[in-house]
Amino acid sequence: MISKESNFPKLNGLVLAGGKSRRMGNPKDKINWHGKEQRYYAADLLTPFCDEVFISCRQDQLENFDLNYNALTDTFLNMGPFGGILSALRSQRDKAWLVVACDLPLLDEKSLEFLIENRNIEKAATTYESPFDGLPEPLITIWEPKSYPLLLNFLGSGITCPRKVLINSDTLILKPGNPDSLMNVNTPEDMVKAQDILRKQI
Repeated sequence: MISKESNFPKLNGLVLAGGKSRRMGNPKDKINWHGKEQRYYAADLLTPFCDEVFISCRQDQLENFDLNYNALTDTFLNMGPFGGILSALRSQRDKAWLVVACDLPLLDEKSLEFLIENRNIEKAATTYESPFDGLPEPLITIWEPKSYPLLLNFLGSGITCPRKVLINSDTLILKPGNPDSLMNVNTPEDMVKAQDILRKQI
């Protein structure tokens, strides 16, 4: 459970929106699932839970970026989500980071709340078990400050897969209460499934 002690690292939010969306065929961060571009919707979803929220993006995505939101461009380049997570941890090393991908249109407040309430700051990270393959889900994870040197060590070994870091580190892995909320939407086929689930929720 969340401690109120002063040594409890404060929590920032990070929306990973820097992918090229090759499988989808159009930018996933700009898909309008809930009345606005998904990158902004996801940032709004994180805001009640976090000190500050940033959208991780490439330099070329800053054109037409909504200035009501905070952009955080990668300082670790061409590493995908790994680079975005490392760049965030490097930018504010005393903060923990609640990281979510922009391709989780079914993510809900309850799933975020449960993750935060069960956060363990003694671990490198707190995450969910993916209901789709049983492995830790790195793209909805709280990365503690202590995970920064850990990620750098993996990078030094040539590993740039956040999931491999979670598997091989001291990670708290939780079972999701709502498995659908962790559905990654990467292809047009995934999009149809997610739209169907959303329709049923209305």
